[in-house]
Amino acid sequence: MRIVIAGGHGTIALLLSRRLADAGHQPVGIIRNPNQAADLARAGSDVIELDLENSPVTDVAAALVGADAAVFAAGAGPGSGDARKLSLDRDGAILFANAAVAAGVRRLVVVSSIGAATGTDVPDGDMAVYLLAKGEADAAVQQLDLDWTIVRPVSLTNDSPTGLVTVGATVEHGSIPRADVAAVLAAVVTDGLAPRTVFEVTGGGVPVDEALSAL
Repeated sequence: MRIVIAGGHGTIALLLSRRLADAGHQPVGIIRNPNQAADLARAGSDVIELDLENSPVTDVAAALVGADAAVFAAGAGPGSGDARKLSLDRDGAILFANAAVAAGVRRLVVVSSIGAATGTDVPDGDMAVYLLAKGEADAAVQQLDLDWTIVRPVSLTNDSPTGLVTVGATVEHGSIPRADVAAVLAAVVTDGLAPRTVFEVTGGGVPVDEALSAL
C-alpha cells in the first residue's frame, strides 16, 4: 500500500513509517522543511515537500493522488500558540481530509486526542484551544464521504513499546508509548479496521490486533 502521512517528521509518524516500510508498504511523509528529508529516508519513507498551512486543497490533493490511504499525524506541538493550533490541528486536518476526497482516497486515519471536544463540551484550562481544534477537525471529518477512522490517544510517552493496549469509545486517562500508537495506526490503516469509528486508546493488556478487532 502507498500511504501518505501528513506531519511526516513527527515521532509517531516516523515510527509508523518504519513499521509500514518493514511490512512492505510504501510510506510517504509530507514535510515542509527539506532538512527533515534524511530522517524520513532513514525511516523508510518517501518525501513530499508541502506546507499544509499555506497550500490550496488542489496542491494537497495532487500529493495524495495514487495513495491507497492517508494518515493525518500533523500537529502544532507543545509551545505553539493558539492560532497555530487552529491553523494546523484543525484547519490542516480539514484541508487534508477534503484533499483526500478530491484525490479519490477513501481511507483516512486521523490522529486526534483524548478529550477532543466542541462547543460547551470543551474543558477549561491550558489545553482548551488544542482540544477544541482537534474536536472541530474530528467533527468535520465525520461529515465527509470517506472511510475515516479517528484515533484519540491518551498522554504520550517515549517508553519502549509493549504491543498491549486498551481501546474503546472511552478509556481511563493514562499514558501510552508513541510506538504503541504507531502500531495501532499501522494495523488500522493496513487492515482496514474500525472504519467510520472514533476510539480512544491507552496502554493496557490486550494485543493491538485483538483489541482493534473487538471494536
